[in-house]
Amino acid sequence: MILGIPSRPGLRVMVASKPVDFRKGMDGLAAMVTQALASDPFAGDVFVFRAKRADRIKMLLWDGSGLCLVTKRLEAGGFTWPPVQDGAVSLSTSQLRMLFAGMDWTQIPARSAPPMRPTIPP
Repeated sequence: MILGIPSRPGLRVMVASKPVDFRKGMDGLAAMVTQALASDPFAGDVFVFRAKRADRIKMLLWDGSGLCLVTKRLEAGGFTWPPVQDGAVSLSTSQLRMLFAGMDWTQIPARSAPPMRPTIPP
């Protein structure tokens, strides 16, 4: 579960690496997901946005019944962000949990899919 949203196979977590105007609400961020990230904000994926100051985060996600906007401001320190560039950076759900907690998520490599087991013929 990610912040109360159950994980599902194929769930994508995309971090917009460029800072955004934090006055934007869910409609403005949904438009950014469509235009800048070329994704569908209603697909059930998690989209993460950063402010110019590294101490604030916004997440946009569709929970199946509505669009949700989650915001957090750290009282001390800042979030660990990927380098500023165009596009988005993908994170695993574990990395997202660490990012949201204010921990350094770069210390955990993204987990790849387990290798396919060979099938044993009958």
